[in-house]
Amino acid sequence: MQRRSLLLTVALAAAGCSPREREAIEGGFAGIAHERGHLLRQPWPTRAPDVVRTAHTVIAGGGIAGLAAARALRRAGHEDFALLELEDAPGGNSRGGALMGIACPLGAHYLPLPGDDAHEVRDLLEELGLRRRVAGRWQYDERALCHSPQERLFFNGEWQDGLLPVHGVGAATQAAYRRFAALVADAQRAAHYAIPVQRSAFAPAQLALDAIDFKAWLARQGLADAHLLWYLDYCCRDDFGAGIGAVSAWAGLHYFASRHGFHAPGAEGGGEAGDEGGVLTWPQGNGWLAAQLAAPLGERLHAGRVVGRIASGKHGVEVDALDAATGRLERWQARQAVVALPVGVAARVLDPLPAAVRARAAGLRTAPWLVANLRLRAPLADRPGAAPSWDNVLYGSAGLGYVDAMHQSLQAVPGPTVLTYYRALGDEPGGRAELLARPWTHWRDALLAELAVPHPDLAPKLLRMEITRYGHAMAVPVPGTLSQIDRLRPPSKRRQLLKKEHPPAWRFADAPRLAFAHADWSGYSVFEEAFTLGHAAGSALA
Repeated sequence: MQRRSLLLTVALAAAGCSPREREAIEGGFAGIAHERGHLLRQPWPTRAPDVVRTAHTVIAGGGIAGLAAARALRRAGHEDFALLELEDAPGGNSRGGALMGIACPLGAHYLPLPGDDAHEVRDLLEELGLRRRVAGRWQYDERALCHSPQERLFFNGEWQDGLLPVHGVGAATQAAYRRFAALVADAQRAAHYAIPVQRSAFAPAQLALDAIDFKAWLARQGLADAHLLWYLDYCCRDDFGAGIGAVSAWAGLHYFASRHGFHAPGAEGGGEAGDEGGVLTWPQGNGWLAAQLAAPLGERLHAGRVVGRIASGKHGVEVDALDAATGRLERWQARQAVVALPVGVAARVLDPLPAAVRARAAGLRTAPWLVANLRLRAPLADRPGAAPSWDNVLYGSAGLGYVDAMHQSLQAVPGPTVLTYYRALGDEPGGRAELLARPWTHWRDALLAELAVPHPDLAPKLLRMEITRYGHAMAVPVPGTLSQIDRLRPPSKRRQLLKKEHPPAWRFADAPRLAFAHADWSGYSVFEEAFTLGHAAGSALA
């Protein structure tokens, strides 16, 4: 840690960021009350509950999966339920907030336009008025579609359009891009890759790819170009929280093959991976979607509840939760429950513990994340090259870049804004412990040193920085993840589901009154996975 601090001091000095400028920046940690989750490390209270409440169905966990389960219950006319959420607001890692009057994300910040396999998500977007059929064609609300320019990369001292390094790269790099594009196309022809993953083929070829890490697989294909490897590592860190050396080859290919493939520059289709499909975004990121899902719940949403025990019996379910505001121990008595908790948490609180939950928890690796919101008094001066974009990434940096909360605004002249910076620590040794132990000023200084390279005027224009820490932000699809999900997933009539066939809910014979819904059961965390699992669980119990 001392060596890292010294290197950080040198970097800050090189970036021209003075101690006086740094100390003038206000800020701190915000958005997550990790002390609540850490209560589960302690013995759970055995005293009699202070209050007993009843509901037909209890939903434990108010992330996207829990909110989707509540929506499914409501749509089926099932109104007698209660949703218990750990934090003060629902949404999980899709929550939003505001910093000095400007809305900003606290986590996930966009939703790709859903493909044919994600029809539950498409139905939601239609319900919210974001997707509608016009003259026989589907159209999305242009106010939510990410405005141009969408993304850029700081590479070789200037900004370029897109995130795939292209400016000044040589023939060998271009050949590597074409080779990888061909391999992705081969994978798409060999088996169906789908989001949500339960609609994938689970074909022998996919399970074989799941047995090795992505970096090793790339080496076997003769792909060693530094620019391609950086880009693929960035994509994996961005979606999975860890890089090509940690995730499976299946996961690395799934990133591209489940969407629009990968297109080498200059090839037919042009550009880089995914540039045919737009994304939906809002100033508060996916917090906008979470708020829409939570709005109809009213008093059925109980925030600030630490669920510490879920006891499932022959005649019903008991859910014990501590009210974080009052310290009172609540007991909820219900006929059934949706367990929309992270699998690691579920394994701590379920009594008895289903064998499948124990197995999934044992095979689970999670990635810590840092999300920092930076309130600027004025727009930043820019380096040469591509214009300021919604998503701005620095080649070779520790972080994943930043998005501009005011990018979707229609103001003619740039003004004050919030930049939301992301850093996945899944590959950093001791990253989770360091994220918890380090003061916020350590992360402030690391971020300033990184972003001052393209933005030397950042520190004097920065009014406040708020940092949100996620100790267990998402599941990492390490080798073996897909195979484990294949073994544990609920049986269905066909090995590969039809596109319009709803995935069966995750339910187990040794816990018949429970349905499970969390992206951990998909092996990685994106909105589409969590929403589909929650929809299936709620529909099964309605």
